[in-house]
Amino acid sequence: MSGKISEEIKKKIEKLVKELNYHCYRYYVLDSPVMSDEEYDRLYRHLKELEDRYDYILPDSPTQRVGAPALEKFEKVKHTEPMLSLDNAFSHDEVREFDKRIKKLLGTEDEVEYTVEPKYDGLAIELTYKNGLLFRASTRGDGYEGEDVTHNIKTIKSVPLKMEGSKIPGEIDIRGEVYMDLDEFEKLNKQREKSNEPLFANPRNAAAGSVRQLDPSITTARKLYLACYGIGTVKGISFKSQSELTKWLQESRFPTPEKMKVVKGIDKVIDAIEELEEKRGDFSFETDGAVVKVNDLALQHKLGVKTREPRWAIAYKFQAHQGTTKIKEIHGSVGRTGVITPFAVFEPVRIGGVTVSRSTLHNWDEIERKDIKIKDTVVVERAGDVIPHVIMVIKEKRTGEEKKFPIPEKCPACGSKVVREEGEVAVRCVSLHCPAQVQEKIAHFASRGGMDIEGLGEKNIELLYSRGLIKHFEDIYKLKKEYLLELPRFAEKSAQNLIEAIEKSKQATLSKFLFAIGILHVGEYAAKVLAKNFKGIKDLYKVKPERIMQIKQMGEKIASSLFMFFNDQKNIDLLNSMVKLGMKITNPDFKSAEKGEMPLEGLTFVITGTMPKSRKEIEGLIEANGGHASSAISASTSYLVVGEDPGSKLGKAKSLGVKAISYNELLKMIEKKPGNPMLF
Repeated sequence: MSGKISEEIKKKIEKLVKELNYHCYRYYVLDSPVMSDEEYDRLYRHLKELEDRYDYILPDSPTQRVGAPALEKFEKVKHTEPMLSLDNAFSHDEVREFDKRIKKLLGTEDEVEYTVEPKYDGLAIELTYKNGLLFRASTRGDGYEGEDVTHNIKTIKSVPLKMEGSKIPGEIDIRGEVYMDLDEFEKLNKQREKSNEPLFANPRNAAAGSVRQLDPSITTARKLYLACYGIGTVKGISFKSQSELTKWLQESRFPTPEKMKVVKGIDKVIDAIEELEEKRGDFSFETDGAVVKVNDLALQHKLGVKTREPRWAIAYKFQAHQGTTKIKEIHGSVGRTGVITPFAVFEPVRIGGVTVSRSTLHNWDEIERKDIKIKDTVVVERAGDVIPHVIMVIKEKRTGEEKKFPIPEKCPACGSKVVREEGEVAVRCVSLHCPAQVQEKIAHFASRGGMDIEGLGEKNIELLYSRGLIKHFEDIYKLKKEYLLELPRFAEKSAQNLIEAIEKSKQATLSKFLFAIGILHVGEYAAKVLAKNFKGIKDLYKVKPERIMQIKQMGEKIASSLFMFFNDQKNIDLLNSMVKLGMKITNPDFKSAEKGEMPLEGLTFVITGTMPKSRKEIEGLIEANGGHASSAISASTSYLVVGEDPGSKLGKAKSLGVKAISYNELLKMIEKKPGNPMLF
């Protein structure tokens, strides 16, 4: 209900708007809130009450971000200046060629100053401001004409409705990227999965789909972000360089790209690109490359544009995370524990610089959930740039020829009947004579993480097994050079190298050995913990589950598995036989533990940023002192070790209440007790 408004009330409303916008900027742009959510909500409600009562609403009020009616269609918008796309470079050589072209066009041999910033994989957007107020937001479209998405863009909390600062132009078009961070993307897809809605293939599609909703309330429900990196038409202000423009954007409360660097010379550009690619996994958002721009705006103007691309900028594309291909076949693979894992054989596709032709499908529940069929067209991703897996099926490309792959009734390796226990996802072959399991166990034993026997890979194991030379771990240590020379894959040198590698592997640590012999549920970390608590292998013979569960990091599953393994006389006989064949097992981990509780015992650490030592070295130091090094931050993380130029993990740590410490502080934690293991 409207009422007469005094100057006092006006000032009160204006103050509330200014205060709320500032805290919104701190929260959504700087990721550094100085007000609790409860306090913000209280002030927001108070502002809304005053606006409703007195019908006095400022154009930049935070209440104007939501509540717009649904649209029937998007209106077309012509860009005053074209929104051009960037030419791409796929190698460092192509980036160097770009620099040569720039120098040639400018007629100079002097080193050129560039900016380097991450390329956001989102939706390009143009924000038009008049006299400091957001007038319109539009998509890039074809570069010359886009769609008016103002109502939806206003729902994004990091988009200023009103410019701040002392230099406010009469009119300006600000260009940037709307994106969805990775956590929000995963959350959204989980929600859609529960609702039986089609999943988004990647964060870019999710962001684009969210912005192009006719109903702004849908956009509001999805957490989107903005990164601003350029301008189109501008009146009433000028800039000398890209870096100056970026500084002005920040002062005007616009979010800008993370880790932008100003460098001189193409060698420094390449260094900056490599740094971004290395830290790619630390960003909270999906980045598919680095954008390189001539810093001087006068030089940009001089260089001009080609038909659809500026000559003064280029996008270096990181090796792709994803690819689209077709499933040719689905098979089952038997692992060392008897679990049958379905895997897909693809039409080969290049992802992240590697040709991928197969991928695990994890289990039959996963196949059912994703509705994966033979001959389906699928999106494949290399997780951590290493392990390929199917993200989703592109159902629009189905032809009717696709067919399901049922749960097998028999083991694909030995033909034995398979079992699937109630409540279990896994389908298992329980035959003691299954050749696939034996070979997989031997391969695991010989792997780099196990006994590290170079030259004893899958092909050689298969050959040795088929000739009856190895059936168990112990048979590896019975091999002789003359046996190998009789086989087709071995010559004098390769046979000698394998024998030497086998001999070298006889010197083993207890933790390596426990991992290598493949006890169910005992991974590298669990093996390390066991080694710290048991002096030698014989101390584990006839071990009771209760004893195992006294160890802080050990659970019921591991305790049960260890009990079953070390109370089986056949396993004990096998281990004793290996000792007789020359296996010497030492345990440096127990010697360290004897000194008392280790300083990092029971603590989990995550590392981010550039450190004085390599990440691997620091992780080794943490584990040598009783801690656990993890790559992913969560509420259970004890400390975040922060170096220079930390990534998004620092912000996530703050939100989860995880304490951040420096590398030196980590060293101090370790040095509290004399004699603690220091690796460097």
